[in-house]
Amino acid sequence: MSADVRPIAESEFPEWLRAVNTGFLRPDRVSESDVAQRAKYTDLGRTLGAFDAGTGRCVASFRSFAQELTVPGGATVAASAVTNVAVLPTHRRQGLLTRMMATELAAAKARGDVVATLIAAEYPIYGRYGFGPAASIAEWEIDVSRTGLDPRWSGPADGGRIELVDVAEARTIGPGLHERLRAVSAGTVGRDARWWSLATGAEEMSHRPYQDKFHAVYRTADGEPAGLVVYTSDDHWTDGKVPLNTVQVKDLIAVTPQAQRALWHFLCSIDWVLKVRTGHRAPDDLVAHLLPDPRAARIVTASDFLWVRVLDVVRALSARTYAVPGVLVLDVVDEAGPAAGRYRLDAGTGECTVTGEPADLRLDVSVLGSLYLGDESAVRLGALGRIAEERPGALAHADAVFRTARRPWCPDVF
Repeated sequence: MSADVRPIAESEFPEWLRAVNTGFLRPDRVSESDVAQRAKYTDLGRTLGAFDAGTGRCVASFRSFAQELTVPGGATVAASAVTNVAVLPTHRRQGLLTRMMATELAAAKARGDVVATLIAAEYPIYGRYGFGPAASIAEWEIDVSRTGLDPRWSGPADGGRIELVDVAEARTIGPGLHERLRAVSAGTVGRDARWWSLATGAEEMSHRPYQDKFHAVYRTADGEPAGLVVYTSDDHWTDGKVPLNTVQVKDLIAVTPQAQRALWHFLCSIDWVLKVRTGHRAPDDLVAHLLPDPRAARIVTASDFLWVRVLDVVRALSARTYAVPGVLVLDVVDEAGPAAGRYRLDAGTGECTVTGEPADLRLDVSVLGSLYLGDESAVRLGALGRIAEERPGALAHADAVFRTARRPWCPDVF
């Protein structure tokens, strides 16, 4: 079988949506409201489909959109965020994803994007296209009865306060808090006005109805918002009318340690709640150690999450900061082409240039993606045979240069 890979026409958008739904094991019914709503936010020039040559049916889907990614040091780089990737089960192993990815990466490079990003549903797929796992997530379940917190807790001891707010106020406060968070948190991505509209129910996706939530704000002693938590709770009682409820955190933004402590303690103080599920957090989140007994919080999920594909090595490495000074010469292998070359990184000045100097390290572009946000260890990757050390001591130096004091974290699925 053969297929034509190309940007879709407006008239083909409903068929493309059906391919997305089928690929993600959802019913392939697509209503007129689905089409109208999703078309408003879809750039058809960045929406690819593979069309079967015999039937003309859309058998694979692929889409990207503009994104800003925060890198160590607080700068942002232009990213092409890849999403809605699916190939129908009847057309697997025919190279359709490879062709769509090649088309997108070439377009992203031409647009001037520094990196491409995605959330990988399956681990083995994207490494061959130059993506590397760059930021992980963890989720904890807190057994409230074991925390050691005072059950009479009535608010923060730092002079701040917790307020329950309605969804309209959360929609007003949230964007500013998130901007403050992503200014200091590598791995976070921008949230546009539509993100907040969907998250707060101002707009609903027909295939994903809005669920009512609780919203609590932490304010400092002078009344300034410094944290926001969004959560739901089940309604689970035993036959004997004993509450066994679990709070599920949907979003928690804290721009100070005080705000983080206050919001977690607040969640653990809610009457009738026995468990708190933290939602996706950074793997080095403080949550467990904000409790008198950290063992009350057990990790229930630990996984890779955000994957990064470097497109422009010079701009990518020049955008971030580094923990220690020194010079590294990296020989980057990139079979797809955009990032291949030899680069000299001066970690003291943050300058990266193309060079002909002898390489200190030789690595695939996917490995560079794993190092980029500071989460992975060059020494560890060297032990796994994924980085070749051309100069003795270069792996240890690279480890010190690239690693960050706090691990990167992407709170958002896209």
